Amino acid sequence: MSKKQKYYVVWFGNPTGIFDSWKKCQASIKGIAGAQYMSFETLKEANVAYNKDYKDYVGTKKNTKKTLSAAEKAKFGEPNLYSIAVDAASSGNPGIMEYRGVVTQTKKQLFHQGPFQQGTNNVGEFLALVHGLAFLKQKNSDLLLYSDSRIAIGWVRKKKCNTKLKQTAKNKAVFDLISRAETWLKTNAYPTKVVKWETKAWGEIPADFGRK
Repeated sequence: MSKKQKYYVVWFGNPTGIFDSWKKCQASIKGIAGAQYMSFETLKEANVAYNKDYKDYVGTKKNTKKTLSAAEKAKFGEPNLYSIAVDAASSGNPGIMEYRGVVTQTKKQLFHQGPFQQGTNNVGEFLALVHGLAFLKQKNSDLLLYSDSRIAIGWVRKKKCNTKLKQTAKNKAVFDLISRAETWLKTNAYPTKVVKWETKAWGEIPADFGRK
């Protein structure tokens, strides 16, 4: 009997991505301190996981998120509706990528960019955050800014899109946007508070594209 196919998600490695064999996965995490990876039964599950955070999966049973109790949800409180929310979607990593920002309370779309060729979800999340920051600064708004990506929030704080994505002729537009976003972060001060959207407690972020 042949061994059942598995797919391996590497959130933190060199390179990151989705691999169709343990050998390829192992090569990407070799020598990486604190490498983040996990196996999945289907490519669909792997794609969903890669578009989320490793912390949403580590320690969970059968790669499913733990359902929070009412008491656990209460610890997070309620989201601040005086805010906007951003999110990205990518059909594959890399794949067709787009991002947008919406009013948290009403889901009214404020901006949308894409689709772009050969992007990744993390890059899209980063670009969405910077777009949101620039949008709110232009409007002189004191709204909060929500993102469900810890990775993208970390990149914004460091003013650097630390992607392993390789530039090609097809994704030049994506890298042009990355360069513009990094320059904006390095040359602009902003009062906006960037906050992590707690998906486990509040459900999908309002800007979600609904492609799970």
